[in-house]
Amino acid sequence: MAINSEYHGPGDLPETIPVFPLSGALLLPRGQMPLNIFEPRYLEMVDDALRDGHRMIGIIQPDAAHSQSEEHPKLFRVGCVGRITQFGETGDGRYILELTGIARFQVVDELTVLTPYRQCKVDFFPFIDDFVARKGEDEVDRDAVLDTLTKFLKANSLKVDWDGIRAAPNEALVNALAMMSPYGPAEKQALLEAPDLKTRAEILIAVTQMDLAKKQTSGDPPVQ
Repeated sequence: MAINSEYHGPGDLPETIPVFPLSGALLLPRGQMPLNIFEPRYLEMVDDALRDGHRMIGIIQPDAAHSQSEEHPKLFRVGCVGRITQFGETGDGRYILELTGIARFQVVDELTVLTPYRQCKVDFFPFIDDFVARKGEDEVDRDAVLDTLTKFLKANSLKVDWDGIRAAPNEALVNALAMMSPYGPAEKQALLEAPDLKTRAEILIAVTQMDLAKKQTSGDPPVQ
C-alpha cells in the first residue's frame, strides 16, 4: 500500500505520537501491519489519529521483563511509527486497519496525558536512514537468506509463493520475513533495532538457524 504523503526526514513527522504497545509485534519501514482494533482506548486512539490528520500510530513492545505493572508496562526504548493506509469498520464496533511503516523512533519521554491511550515524545534522528528506501540492500547476502528460508519452510512443512519471493527486492524480502517470523519479543526487538538491513538479515538468519538446531536436537514439533 503506497502512502499518499511523502516523508523525507524526521522534520516531516510529529514529535509526539500515540503508541500502541504490542508484545511480539514488529513493524518496519515500508512494511505493512494489519490490526484488529476493539479496545475502547485504542478505538479512541484511531479516531484521534484520523481526526488530527497525521494518521500516525507508533508500534512498540512492552518490556515485560522490567515492568512492575501489567496494566501499564514499561516500554522498550525503540519502536516504529506507521501511517494508517487502510481503514474499515466491521459493524460490530471494531476497526480493521493496515499500518504502513515509516521510520523507527527512540522514546525520549512518555507524556502524562488525559487520553486513555499512551503518548510519547520521540526522536527519529537516530534512524534517519529509514527515510531512504532500499538503503544498503546490495550488502544483504540474499542467497543466505533464501537458503535459511528454504530450510525453515521444509522443517515446518510450509509453502510460500516463490515467484513473489524471487521478485521481491532485498529490503522488502528481509523486512517481510522479519515481521512474519514466529519468534519472541526479544528476537523481534533485536530485529527492530538492527542498525542496517544487512545486520537485520544476519540476525534473522542466526535466530532461525538456532531455532532449527534446537528443534532438531530436542525433537520438538516445528513452529506452526
